[in-house]
Amino acid sequence: MRGKPPGAVRATKGRLVEDLTKQMVELAWRDIGGDPRDLTFAKGKHYVPINDDYVRRQPQEIRAYIEPRIGEYRYGLGCDVQVHVRGVFFLAIECKSFTENAMLKRILIDCSMLKSLFPDLRFALVQLESMLGGDYSDLGEIKFGSVASHTIMSYFDVDLTILTMLEGERRINQPIHEARWYKPLTQETVASAVRELQVLLADALSR
Repeated sequence: MRGKPPGAVRATKGRLVEDLTKQMVELAWRDIGGDPRDLTFAKGKHYVPINDDYVRRQPQEIRAYIEPRIGEYRYGLGCDVQVHVRGVFFLAIECKSFTENAMLKRILIDCSMLKSLFPDLRFALVQLESMLGGDYSDLGEIKFGSVASHTIMSYFDVDLTILTMLEGERRINQPIHEARWYKPLTQETVASAVRELQVLLADALSR
């Protein structure tokens, strides 16, 4: 990809992570005995309405303006891979070429808003590389995370499973699309990610 503009490189990596994620979900679902016909990947936005408590806190003039138009106050959001099981939105997955903690905050906000619509929704983040600190870029079975990431996540009522596919913290000056900074995607890493996805999908079998 040498010579391509940064936006094209990011888009290509993003599509790669999405395609990889869908294949891993399909493997996980099959391996726990799920019927492939029950699994679909839908696209589209879900519309979150304005919070009533927020409206009630506004000055009277603002409330008087918003309330007659309350149905117009909504925000559309989705996620990169929306896993539906027998037509029910079950698992929301964000896919990133890398993630740092400012991005993690945005992901958690989106997850929280989706959870307001789908209280039983599961959440995962699949990233090629990590900039979250701690041991997210170590590919062991147990990850203890990082001080900053755990602190951020502690303020959200969201259980986010973080899957890192390439070992080693991301280095801005060592882009993996250049041959000299190449990082291999191993069978062991894919198998570990599939096992974690199996755990997330297991409850869907009995629904």
